[in-house]
Amino acid sequence: MSDNSLLDQLNQDIKAAMKNKEKEKLQALRYMKSMLMENATSKKPTAEMDVLVKHHKKLKESLENYPADHPMAVQTTAELEVVQTYLPQPLTEAEVQKIIDEIKAGLDQVDMGAIMKELQPRIKGRFDGKKASQMVKDAL
Repeated sequence: MSDNSLLDQLNQDIKAAMKNKEKEKLQALRYMKSMLMENATSKKPTAEMDVLVKHHKKLKESLENYPADHPMAVQTTAELEVVQTYLPQPLTEAEVQKIIDEIKAGLDQVDMGAIMKELQPRIKGRFDGKKASQMVKDAL
């Protein structure tokens, strides 16, 4: 995605949510837009996708603090679903294993740090880092 396409997409989706009177979705979209705008004006802006990935991770973690029927759990789940639609497709374990094998084959000195350094940018936001780390350990 180009720099403004994600923000443009959010703006279009905000308009659609307003027309359709989707209150929860609208709230989530507006919050995502504010995070992206805040990031864009910060001293050290990060990639837009990194902002959404971080937000998604925080939502997942906060969801663990509520019982399933709690109103905040319902709201957080709804927000998670909205954020997920903007994230890249998740990778399967088989796809990550294939990437690990490719990295291992391309390295002279195979160690955990070297593989993770190459792997991390390729899976960021698309696969759980802890799970990937365990897969690298198993591959060594």
